[in-house]
Amino acid sequence: MGLTGLAIFKELPKKNCGECGVPTCLAFAMALAAGKASLESCPYVTEEAKEALGSASAPPIKLIKVGAGDSKVVELGDETVMFRHDKTFYHPTGIAFEVEDTLDEGALAARLEQINGLEFDRVGLHYTVDLVAIKNTSGNADTYANVVKKVADNTKLALILMSDDSAAMEKALEIVTARKPLVYAATADNYEAMTAVAKKYEAPLAVKGANLDELEDVVNKVVALGHKDLVIDPGSRETVEVLKDLTQIRRMSIKKKFRPFGYPVIAFTTETDPMDEVLQAQVYVSKYASLVVMKTVEKQFVLPLLSWRQNLYTDPQKPIQVESKIYEIGAVNENSPVYITTNFSLSYYSVEGEVEASKIPSYIIPIDTDGTSVLTAWAAGKFGGDRIAEVMKELGIEQKVSHRNVVIPGYVAVIAAKLKEESGWNVIVGPREAAGISAFARANFS
Repeated sequence: MGLTGLAIFKELPKKNCGECGVPTCLAFAMALAAGKASLESCPYVTEEAKEALGSASAPPIKLIKVGAGDSKVVELGDETVMFRHDKTFYHPTGIAFEVEDTLDEGALAARLEQINGLEFDRVGLHYTVDLVAIKNTSGNADTYANVVKKVADNTKLALILMSDDSAAMEKALEIVTARKPLVYAATADNYEAMTAVAKKYEAPLAVKGANLDELEDVVNKVVALGHKDLVIDPGSRETVEVLKDLTQIRRMSIKKKFRPFGYPVIAFTTETDPMDEVLQAQVYVSKYASLVVMKTVEKQFVLPLLSWRQNLYTDPQKPIQVESKIYEIGAVNENSPVYITTNFSLSYYSVEGEVEASKIPSYIIPIDTDGTSVLTAWAAGKFGGDRIAEVMKELGIEQKVSHRNVVIPGYVAVIAAKLKEESGWNVIVGPREAAGISAFARANFS
């Protein structure tokens, strides 16, 4: 159980200077107790107080970094809330793909090529996967070390080393220690040896229990041995059991500040059908896995999962929006059509994609509507004819084209007359949905 606000207050300097961002030391103590402030914000706190308040000021879920150097660095944990709408989620779930050391050289190269190719551009965002999990299926330390080296030489993704054999783990770590891989896993049977190896190479360590009770016990033993850079695995594999354990761990760490569970959590998919596996992974990404290890590497299954993750880990308090300016799509000229939309990212990039598909160079002007969609902005009075005319004039679109035709979304046809009156331009009512732009453009501007 964490310290109360009053207990924390007793350790603070009681200057009420406000330099921490809140007016009084008592208010700062309450914020610390609630996990909404950091002890580092107080410039006058003593070293003795820092030591005494270390547990209270620590984040409820520790930040763990996997990867180093030129390889990808994946940050896990450091979450502070149960639900995104309470504040936001900070570190997206790491997506890892399993590679077994029993694959022949050709199959290994092909699988790594597939994994490295899992990059996507969607609605102006670049999606990538994060880690490769190398599993010691063979049980042979030399074979495992050889495969680990091949994987490390052929990917910049972060690494997870999966073996129950501490000797095999040490051989692998000798090769990739500079990459700071995640060591998986310390269990009730091998935690002493695995902890010693992880400490020696300063690598983060996954701790696995057969259930939550055993997990707590093993975590406490590993911490007592002096290693605190941990990722935890409750050991369950059935979807409903994993969901239950993930939720319980998150609740205990956030609500109760239960330190043995205050670490990022790793989950593994078990479904053999690719669609079922991605659905299983989606459950874990949603509730509350910090890291998911899966097998399916086909792009058509991975992209929806990455899109889902992206949507979960956007800040709900900050609308996703693009800059309000004139965008040139293709080799535009003075005869290119002009499209109007809002600066909500999804609206803009939907329009941009369809305009590109039409093969007709065009201008797009997203109006600043505070990142809201067309109908939402219109209903709020942010997407009216007078506002659009004002932005068109400010941006100087009339200097880029010789015509005076502008296309507006079909859903707001009602603003056409006002826009024409304010701007003097001929207003063309376009399709309601972005999907209709290609056909509309070919019919009107070819």
